Amino acid sequence: MSQDSLLDVKDLRVDLPTVRGIDFSVRKGEMWCLVGESGCGKSMTSLNPSCTLGEQLCETLHAHRKVTPTQARERALYLMERVGIPQAGDRLRQYPHQLSGGLRQRIMIAMALMCEPELIIADEPTTALDVTIQAQILRMLRELQQELGTAVIFITHDLGVVARIADRVAVMYAGQIVETAPVKELFGHPQHPYTKRLMSCIPVRGKTVPGQLLQAIPGVVPSLIGVQQGCAFRNRCPSAQACCSENPPYVAVTPQQHVRCVQAQAWEDVA
Repeated sequence: MSQDSLLDVKDLRVDLPTVRGIDFSVRKGEMWCLVGESGCGKSMTSLNPSCTLGEQLCETLHAHRKVTPTQARERALYLMERVGIPQAGDRLRQYPHQLSGGLRQRIMIAMALMCEPELIIADEPTTALDVTIQAQILRMLRELQQELGTAVIFITHDLGVVARIADRVAVMYAGQIVETAPVKELFGHPQHPYTKRLMSCIPVRGKTVPGQLLQAIPGVVPSLIGVQQGCAFRNRCPSAQACCSENPPYVAVTPQQHVRCVQAQAWEDVA
């Protein structure tokens, strides 16, 4: 584990082969984004419908800290106000169904902050929210992350969200991370064929021709059951060659950008 890493993961696998040998590190205070298609192995949080919001927030603190009921309630009120929930005192007695989707997401963020964590894992925290509420949640999460110095693993399929909030990004495909890079490098100079095709699917102001269809990636994601040897993207890749039938190494194309591709120009082999 490097000195500046808060979390190091090496060769992560699960019995159901949705994840195939994942390695990554998250630094202290970093917004680290994991992006990929639905079903690629990225991974909702939910509130208990039978308990009040106050009960659920306080339970989180009682489970990990020795505090009095009064202290837990004060902490819950403080965080509800901090994440922008109006009339926090009244909301403590309400149930999840009495709140809008945006307020429920704010409650989940407050719950995640109850014990002052060094790392938060946010799995699609803006799913099913309209664009305005989504922007508010993202801005608040970024402000809290910077203010508190908390690292965040942000899991999403939305590249627009990634571009707005990420420090570093990992792109996942068919159970493997195929590229990692700082967000500017990833969007400015994508290296893996899958990442390049993802970027070509994004409408760009001033470059997208009205009426012209956006590019789509042909084919479908391969089944994660009985995955064959070689690059999982090769049957959809326009640059595929015979060598792609071999398992691709994970190589550094720059000191900060790593790609899982046999055709990548290696700066250093980090496999």
